[in-house]
Amino acid sequence: MLTLRKSEDRGHANHGWLDSYHSFSFASYQDPQHMGYGPLRVINEDRVQAGSGFGTHGHRDMEIISYVLEGGLGHEDSMGNGSTIVPGDVQRMSAGTGVRHSEFNHNKSGATHFLQIWIEPKFTGIKPSYEQKHFSAEEKRGRLRLIVSPDGRDGSVGMNQDALLYAGLFDGAERGELQLDAGRRAYVHVALGQITVNGQVLGAGDALKTGAGLLTLENGKAAEVLVFDLP
Repeated sequence: MLTLRKSEDRGHANHGWLDSYHSFSFASYQDPQHMGYGPLRVINEDRVQAGSGFGTHGHRDMEIISYVLEGGLGHEDSMGNGSTIVPGDVQRMSAGTGVRHSEFNHNKSGATHFLQIWIEPKFTGIKPSYEQKHFSAEEKRGRLRLIVSPDGRDGSVGMNQDALLYAGLFDGAERGELQLDAGRRAYVHVALGQITVNGQVLGAGDALKTGAGLLTLENGKAAEVLVFDLP
């Protein structure tokens, strides 16, 4: 089973300071055919203009992952964390019983381009927590590097859900594979560039849903790809 979701079919909202594309229903974009995929609930491709951002707001019982593609995203939260997320960083915030945070592009020029990902938790009502790690381009070059997992295996960021998130950079003859076990499914999101996944050519913003079996990524053209292995 392969189901293609084209970039131009996503929801779109341009607020001036924020230009956002929604892979799944979010805010004023509501589509009953695209409410999520398993526990994967949100992938928003956001471009935040210089000096702008999301003011302090609250979340609860959600795993929130930020993946920066260009620029920098300043983060502060009610747990006392403060940092700037740059390309290569993966930030995970488990909202649990409740957390408040803000996100800003503090650059004086240039937009911050990032993916905001929400995954429904396996357990609700947990204590809020935060984790951030950097994964170099070399770690992701020509392969799928595990960046988020339930148990933080292989140096990945931990998450409160039985899901795995991989990131890869592919160009030319570089090729990556992932075997999905029975009862699992994948969601492939192309963040940048172009790549062929199981014979299907995908461009930036495109996504592919698959069932169990072998996932093959090849013929990349400056591609940056996220692959979700989901229950």
